[in-house]
Amino acid sequence: MMLRKLLSCVCQLTCAASLLAAPVIAQSATTFKAADNHPKGYPNVVAVENLGKKLEAATNGRLTLKMFAGGVLGDEKTAIEQTQIGAIQLLRVSIGGISPVVPDVNVLTLPYLFRDEAHMHKVIDGPVGQEILDKITASPAKVVALAYMDSGSRNVYAKKPIKTPADLKGLKVRMQGNPIFIDTMNAMGGNAISMPFGELYSALQTGVVDAAENNEPSYFTQNHYTVANVYSRTGHLIIPEVLVFSKTAWDKLEKVDQELIQKLAREAQMEQRELWNQSVADANAKLKEKGVTFVDVDAKPFVEATAPVREKHGAPYADMIKKIQAVQ
Repeated sequence: MMLRKLLSCVCQLTCAASLLAAPVIAQSATTFKAADNHPKGYPNVVAVENLGKKLEAATNGRLTLKMFAGGVLGDEKTAIEQTQIGAIQLLRVSIGGISPVVPDVNVLTLPYLFRDEAHMHKVIDGPVGQEILDKITASPAKVVALAYMDSGSRNVYAKKPIKTPADLKGLKVRMQGNPIFIDTMNAMGGNAISMPFGELYSALQTGVVDAAENNEPSYFTQNHYTVANVYSRTGHLIIPEVLVFSKTAWDKLEKVDQELIQKLAREAQMEQRELWNQSVADANAKLKEKGVTFVDVDAKPFVEATAPVREKHGAPYADMIKKIQAVQ
């Protein structure tokens, strides 16, 4: 009996000693998935990749980020759904992609809401921009809105100059299927035609549509300049995009990590802007080399023509519109 007790004590002491001697296991590393439909090298993608490098350095490798560019995790709708359930943690999303769940962001899609891109930057960098991010976070969208990203201004391109609304009369112009965008082009004088972006080149080539609208990098990279070589700077839409984090994943993070990610996202917003501006400058230079004609436009007639669109679609956001217009 005494021997059995003695052996039991020795065993307990041995187990305790081995536990004390065992190395402390460090907190396991976490890798976040980031997604974007744009390809590798695009300003949004590069800025988020750099965010990931900073995050890894700041946490000594505890938090890392892997970018899935080029839509490899699915189209935007699919990516948003994956972000909502936490399968994707960080996502750059268009306003149009999130507006069905957060109608308040539709205010940013109104024609000539911003006086120019500089005005848009002042709005999104300040308290009004933060208020919109907070609305997204507080909505049922199940995402935390961290920052904005640029997508430039949208301008009309065709086979002829577009200097006034009269120049658009009779032209079939491809637009995204958003009702605000359709109404905008119709109010500007054109005949808005909704079609997938991937079908646009052949549609311009065959005359299914006569014109389209987009920013300079998209116009260049899609080779649309080869079938519509006059780019008129109407600037009718200036729509920022949003960088969001899955709320499902966010709520599991320590507050210190949340604050770090928020800080790095704001830095990514500013870095992406510089990268975007450079991509626009590069696209413009290459387009000029290709013989594209650029037309500077007096926007006033277009602003006046689209007033009914702002009145119709902007009515629910009248207070926010006043705040935006008041930003100097």
